[in-house]
Amino acid sequence: MDSPEGVLSDKFNNMPSFDIASKLDAQLLDNAINVAKKEILNRWDFRDSKSTIELNKKDLLINVSTENDMRLGAILDAIHSRMIKQGLDPRGLDESKEHYPSGPMIKKDIKVRQGIEKEASKKILKDIKDSKIKVNAQIMDDIIRVTSKSINDLQAVIALCRKGNYEIPLQFINMK
Repeated sequence: MDSPEGVLSDKFNNMPSFDIASKLDAQLLDNAINVAKKEILNRWDFRDSKSTIELNKKDLLINVSTENDMRLGAILDAIHSRMIKQGLDPRGLDESKEHYPSGPMIKKDIKVRQGIEKEASKKILKDIKDSKIKVNAQIMDDIIRVTSKSINDLQAVIALCRKGNYEIPLQFINMK
């Protein structure tokens, strides 16, 4: 005989669900950084510049080093425009850390955000609960799992999350 727990978990697993995540594709990011590097090297205002852009794939960190603030801004603009052309959202980069001097150069470390941080996930959950849509949303590490009896309710939650301003790019994955 089936135990009551087994029946409950089967019923719960068969309900439609999807995950809300925030991840950048590492290969697309690598392509965007490489194209931005080539673009910077070919610009006339970067002639004789010792500027470098490096992506640390292991730690998901972009290291930028250049001579002055103007060039740093131009490099960041090039990275952002290349990310957009690759279909990546520049909000996936955490540029909150200030640049710092290192000899004649200035350096900036840009962290690539992977996963939804606790504050953002709490805000998303609060917005879902306040909407009164009949769904069950729960935080699972760095993603949010949303389940419901109705696929239409799930689509309403997706629309709600797309309208929200969460300062991070959101992907809706594993729709079942």
